[in-house]
Amino acid sequence: MAVGFVLISAAPQKEHDVYNTLLKVSRSSNCTPSSASTTSSPSFEASDFDTLGHVIVNKIRSIDGVVDTKTLTGTKF
Repeated sequence: MAVGFVLISAAPQKEHDVYNTLLKVSRSSNCTPSSASTTSSPSFEASDFDTLGHVIVNKIRSIDGVVDTKTLTGTKF
């Protein structure tokens, strides 16, 4: 099991749009908005790191208004 915590930065005035779209992305949980430079930091689970990377690149980074992402990876024991 691969786990990723994705720190997402959104363009100014796109924070709500990005957040609402993230809620619809499959495999997301614990999506928490922030007033800091990072808009939200949802955690994602996938069967492996390739699948996790696919979700981040193709579903998260493609959201209109996402400026930058940083991913912290972990694993479940």
